Amino acid sequence: MKAIVVEKHGGTEELHMKDVPSPDPGGGALIRVHAVALNHLDLWVRRGVPGHKFPLPLIPGSEVSGVIEALPPETTGWKVGDPVVVSPGLSCGTCSACLAGRDPLCSAFEILGETRNGGCAEFLAVPVRNLLAKPEALSFAEAAAIPLDFLTAWHMLISRAELRPGETVLIHAGGSGVGSAGIQIAKLWGARIITTVGSPEKETRARELGADEVIQYRQVDFLQEVKRLTARRGADVVFEHVGAETFERSVRSLARGGRLVTCGATTGAEVTINVRLIFFKLLSILGSTMGSLAELHEIMKLVEQKRLRAVVDRVLPLGEIATAHELLESRQIFGKVVLQVV
Repeated sequence: MKAIVVEKHGGTEELHMKDVPSPDPGGGALIRVHAVALNHLDLWVRRGVPGHKFPLPLIPGSEVSGVIEALPPETTGWKVGDPVVVSPGLSCGTCSACLAGRDPLCSAFEILGETRNGGCAEFLAVPVRNLLAKPEALSFAEAAAIPLDFLTAWHMLISRAELRPGETVLIHAGGSGVGSAGIQIAKLWGARIITTVGSPEKETRARELGADEVIQYRQVDFLQEVKRLTARRGADVVFEHVGAETFERSVRSLARGGRLVTCGATTGAEVTINVRLIFFKLLSILGSTMGSLAELHEIMKLVEQKRLRAVVDRVLPLGEIATAHELLESRQIFGKVVLQVV
């Protein structure tokens, strides 16, 4: 099969289209991939992360939609040819963490395209439990734009930060995949949403998604704007995934008793925190990675009901993955870049 393979870390020249053996599904399902969406995890896999080891060579791609090519003979509820969305998190399904719906705490937890081969290929093998029905109204590209970012945003806001109706939430980078998902989820939960974006065009689109206030961070300091917009009270929740560029000011943007939840550090992982702020203001700093399979099932129901929607900036052929990476790195997109495989 054709696949994109990262053999060593570096620039986009390290994204190689190759002929590789099709995966053996073993006791799982074989999926013919139709579309795979990109996110910052793909950039980290290609560029490398200091102190972290990826199992190279690796096929990237965490967010996949396609059709079932083959199934184990005892499978019920699915048939060959069914259109599906693939849950990107893999866990044992039997430990206490999995049974409690806390999949990311499973000692065997993995993410497609990070610790095992992902979906930038013609075929993908996954456990049957990782399959969800593709919503009929969605294209394969739209369906691929849902799993990782919406699951990450949901787990951050609902499970970790325990967002409540009427609270004010600051969502960084509202034009990103996870930011655009966060805006929709926070709006669904009845929050007041302040988001940051980098251009007037992105401001317009963020407001269309449900943002109440939009800060163009290249024009003004978001910390001062959050204070102004909240009469100096601050935000109840800060949705942080930018890292070094914003983290210290994000902490300072919190109201007393506020919660900062973070899932990433796209501008760097080394940050400075004034610890006195944390105990004087009774703040909480929460880490978050992905989410549970149960949460993704809940998200897909809301997508089916058209209460949450995919945000796709553009669709490119798999062979143009280097261009897709460059677009993501340069922050030229709003929402998701999706690669079409079939």
